Amino acid sequence: MGDFLVVGAGVAGAAAGYFLSEYGHVTLLEMESAPGYHSTGRSAALFSEYYGNPTVRALTAASRAFLTAPPPGFADGPLLSPRGVLTLCPAGDEDGFAAMLADGLSAPVPVREIDVAGVTRYCPVVRAGRYTRAMVKPGAMDMDVDLLHQGFLRGVRARGGAVVTRARVRGLSRTGGRWRAVTDAGAFAAPVVVNAAGAWADEVAALAGVRPLGLTPLRRTAFMANPPGGADAAGWPMVTDVADTFYVKPESGRLLVSPCDATPVPPCDARPDDLDLALAVERVEEATTLRIRGVRRAWAGLRTTAPDDTPVVGEAPDAPGFVWLAGLGGYGVQTSPAMGRIAAAAATRTPPPADGADPAALSPGRFTAASHITESETFPIRHMATE
Repeated sequence: MGDFLVVGAGVAGAAAGYFLSEYGHVTLLEMESAPGYHSTGRSAALFSEYYGNPTVRALTAASRAFLTAPPPGFADGPLLSPRGVLTLCPAGDEDGFAAMLADGLSAPVPVREIDVAGVTRYCPVVRAGRYTRAMVKPGAMDMDVDLLHQGFLRGVRARGGAVVTRARVRGLSRTGGRWRAVTDAGAFAAPVVVNAAGAWADEVAALAGVRPLGLTPLRRTAFMANPPGGADAAGWPMVTDVADTFYVKPESGRLLVSPCDATPVPPCDARPDDLDLALAVERVEEATTLRIRGVRRAWAGLRTTAPDDTPVVGEAPDAPGFVWLAGLGGYGVQTSPAMGRIAAAAATRTPPPADGADPAALSPGRFTAASHITESETFPIRHMATE
């Protein structure tokens, strides 16, 4: 027994569990053999306050303080480190570039347009003369995703919580004011369940008799390649274009490359598609002087979006004690501190943090004609001191 069940122990579920563990006992239920297998472990690992719609950018900004200065003992190294992004404008994409530039000027560290003739000063392999405009996003940062994820999980355990792996939920029902989850690792019960199941979140909702949201899992492909012979790419920015057709980013002494694909797929253990890999090579070689002679390691991950491409965080209007934390759309890692706090507030029915996005913009009730939680009850939650 416990106070909270969290379905999914990726970075979003782990963050929710971390902040919920201040209030009571948390059990994280992870269907794989290790947390973070599908999305968290396959992230591009970039913190960018220029990325996403206004709600997403507000969540990202609200997460910066935690990521810059996490609580004592949370991590044994920095979670963020300098990187920057160089965004290029191919001919014909000038309107999109202008809109991105205008949005980026309001970021905490504003974007800066640069002379397109000087792009090689920022990254020496960009193909000169191919682009009509260029900008830099100096506030974008590399993230140590594993350090962040493990910090959340360690915090849950330190406060007496449990992380249960190989615990795929097979049944979820509510009786007597408690949710009961039947899993491959046994049965667990609590007054509140947080649905942080990623691509499987609608399936978990259906098990509980909760209206699904219409989430769409999207496959994103990436691979590692070697930098040019003898080149030290560590100081290069991430390079992309305004149409989001590719990116190339220094990573662990190599280059992380993606065609920025977003192919709808059913929830699955995503695998890279050969055509997407070929497209990534073609696009990077058109944009730069790089010649990619071999793919060192390729993978694909899932980024699951809500119909309006805005995360869903809040209590289900048709199920008391069922809290959504889903549809993170590739923003989950960089917004995890803010979304974890908002999910914890929804789960405890306490005021949400004042520095994040408007909870109404995140509420699952926005997809229904009217919210209709009619059961008025308080959850038996005890408050624990923050460690």
